[in-house]
Amino acid sequence: MARIIDVIEAPDQGAQELVVRVPEVGSGDFRFGSQVIVRESQRAVFYRDGKSLDLFEPGRHTITTANLPILSRLLRMGTGGQDIFTAEVFFANMREFTDMKWGTPEPITLRDTDLGLVRLRGFGQYTMQIADPKRFVDQFVGTQGMYRTGQINDFLRSAIISRMTDMWGENMTSILDLPRLFDELSAAMRATLQDDFTAMGLALKQFRIVSISPTEETAKAIDERASMGAIGDMAAYMQFKTARALGDAAQQQGGAGGTGEGLGLGAGIGLGAGMAGMITNAMNASQTPEQPAPGAPNPPAAPQPPIPPQPPAAPATPAVMTLEQAASYLQVSPADIQALIDDGSLQARRIGSQYRIARQAIDDFLAG
Repeated sequence: MARIIDVIEAPDQGAQELVVRVPEVGSGDFRFGSQVIVRESQRAVFYRDGKSLDLFEPGRHTITTANLPILSRLLRMGTGGQDIFTAEVFFANMREFTDMKWGTPEPITLRDTDLGLVRLRGFGQYTMQIADPKRFVDQFVGTQGMYRTGQINDFLRSAIISRMTDMWGENMTSILDLPRLFDELSAAMRATLQDDFTAMGLALKQFRIVSISPTEETAKAIDERASMGAIGDMAAYMQFKTARALGDAAQQQGGAGGTGEGLGLGAGIGLGAGMAGMITNAMNASQTPEQPAPGAPNPPAAPQPPIPPQPPAAPATPAVMTLEQAASYLQVSPADIQALIDDGSLQARRIGSQYRIARQAIDDFLAG
């Protein structure tokens, strides 16, 4: 004989349970006169043949034809007047769920006014509540079997990411401006998602963006952009980089098959030729004789003394130096230069893990 359920309740509804079904499987055998106990944080929805029929508010209810008119009218027609019927009851949890999280499973590609294209990840939190128990049970429990927050969270995340991608695409200017817009974007997302949640029988209470972070490739581009801004004059920086590369190549020794020595020799010859050309042009300009006045006889040419051999010119001091170059310039050790930078006596710029010191800063330090 079928078991008659006289008390219908869900006393142990957990914090992660959206809906509890009584009975858990199959249909329950209820009778008119059975007690339905609905707690303050619950609503009870009666189902029969896949349709929601009646809703019970918090309190103790006795199943009668008076308080269950829709169900009783249908049952009397199909049970021959018997007071036992089969149905299911879904207890909807009306608490506010505060532990809901969202995140981008894959980076979102967006256009950036400063960097061109960027790829961003985002994550945050939101809180929600069941607003329409009958609609929610119809949409999620009756058709998709979603009973817990973890199950519905995956479904809601896809709607959030879709709306967020559209909003970022419309409002994105530069990733560098996003941190100060978290509150505005969060409020806009909450307003945009409200209709989607309402259609599911839910209410979106709060929505928060916790973080928007770039991928590794985008982060490298941001670091390079920051380094360029710290340098200031890009043309001077490129000249410095070229000179440094030539200097490193000239100092390199060894290598496979004498490659390092050949490279160093070639760089040295190139630098020497450039220096020699500059010296020759300066000497020619200083030694050009003055032209005689018109009509005056040309004086006899005086014998020119032989030009003594010129010593090799000292290498030019770069405008921007490394620790080692600054130490060589001041005839001290790199550790002494580092100590001056650390105590603030010498101004320097840190780029990545390296320091760069302007020659003017060293001259100002010596003058002071």
